[in-house]
Amino acid sequence: MAAQTDVQKKSGKSFFKGVRAELKKVTWPNRDELLSYTTVVIVICGIMTAGLWVVDAVFNNLLKLVM
Repeated sequence: MAAQTDVQKKSGKSFFKGVRAELKKVTWPNRDELLSYTTVVIVICGIMTAGLWVVDAVFNNLLKLVM
């Protein structure tokens, strides 16, 4: 039983070492890129929300006419 827990500990340690090594390879965005990406995401979410609201309002009015 003790040997199995040692193997699990070693594999857990090697997993986190691997994660750390992969994170060092990541190219992180600078502040300007981050702000522009965030702005794009917020604008697209706003456009999609408005579009879904219009579609919902149209279907709601159609259902009111049918009922």
